[in-house]
Amino acid sequence: MGIDRSRRDFLKVSIGSAGCLAAGGIFQSTKLIAQDSASTSKDISGSSLSVVQGETGKALVKALEMYGGMRAFVRAGQTVLLKPNMSFPNPKTWGSDTSPDLVKAVALEALGAGAARVIVADNTMRRDMESFNRSGLTEALAGIDKVKILPIQEESLFTEIPVPNGSALKSVKIAKLIQKADVLINLPCAKSHSATDVSFGLKNLMGLIWDRGYLHTGTDLHTAIAELATVIRPQLTILDASRALLMGGPTGPGKVQDLNILVVGTDPLAVDAYATTLGNWNNRSIRPAMVRHLAAASRIGVGEIDLEKIRIVKATV
Repeated sequence: MGIDRSRRDFLKVSIGSAGCLAAGGIFQSTKLIAQDSASTSKDISGSSLSVVQGETGKALVKALEMYGGMRAFVRAGQTVLLKPNMSFPNPKTWGSDTSPDLVKAVALEALGAGAARVIVADNTMRRDMESFNRSGLTEALAGIDKVKILPIQEESLFTEIPVPNGSALKSVKIAKLIQKADVLINLPCAKSHSATDVSFGLKNLMGLIWDRGYLHTGTDLHTAIAELATVIRPQLTILDASRALLMGGPTGPGKVQDLNILVVGTDPLAVDAYATTLGNWNNRSIRPAMVRHLAAASRIGVGEIDLEKIRIVKATV
């Protein structure tokens, strides 16, 4: 599905070598971007962000307008995989997990665009459905036809793939669901982190691999997060900054600020770079290049980190 010329011109900001990654053999060989949606992804790719403040459902619709709505990403009959951060069995007021309201809104938008089914999955820090249940996500999605929650916590649900040119990661076991889905939408929350300063979109991809412990203790964590982003690239990242966990992350409880903001983009690094500006993380004001995994991602061409080169369209609803 294409977009009109005026919108294409609006979004044609180059993401440099990241564009080569998105179109190149890495994704084709590992099938992380489905053929049906690859052309759509390339048409609307670029370092442009939609930043909208307001009630979650309305903010999502407004943020997607810049891209032509959810139908620019999801086609009739497709399987959509949503990856929220549901690591911890905490109440949504803590800000340690993605808001159930956002997950529900995105699922409904995907179904409205014609998705045959929506799968919500994460390799959480607790067994089975505990994190989904206690965060309120199970209740939020209850009764919605064609939407299924899947905790991915068995090694048999993962498959090993190579990481071309990886130094910290030579290979990684990723969720088989990624290869089965037509569209991957990353739904991170905005929070501080004791090991990586912040946890946004790139860090959230760790919930799609089997052995997160290896990244923390067996290799350089920051480089590994960056390299993971070269083999798992969502077609869309929607950062939940409705509540920002500024201190006490990633688990909480801690200092939470109600921002009521969504940051939406197709360049995952640009989303994360902008998110650093949303607050003082761990009581510090930081720039994108100060976050080591973001700086590493920039060096290997994941996307754009320079805020001066990112087109940011803001709105309030």
